[in-house]
Amino acid sequence: QVQLVESGGGLVQAGGSLRLSCTASGTILHVNHMGWYRQAPGKQRELVARIHSAGSTRYADSVIGRFTISGDNAKNMVYLQMNSLKPEDTGVYYCNGYITTSGVLYDDYWGQGTQVTVSS
Repeated sequence: QVQLVESGGGLVQAGGSLRLSCTASGTILHVNHMGWYRQAPGKQRELVARIHSAGSTRYADSVIGRFTISGDNAKNMVYLQMNSLKPEDTGVYYCNGYITTSGVLYDDYWGQGTQVTVSS
């Protein structure tokens, strides 16, 4: 029904920047919110940033001031601009969307993830 595809991950030195992109495709009627989660081995998946279709945003405390989430409602895309990257930012970043195709029920959809590695 809905597919999310991420791009933009890679290897970067501490202090560098990366820009992640996610595109949602399918028969999408409404998007409540989209966002980014990350997970390192042995750790819980954590919310990095989220943006509501109305424009409000939410960030993990650890990324405030460094990461910026933005979206394009018309294109069903979400971006994560990551600046001043730290080794602790290393992990697999997953795009997430809370989306309805029917107008009745919303479901969580997930991308396959993109690896972000920050070296010191």
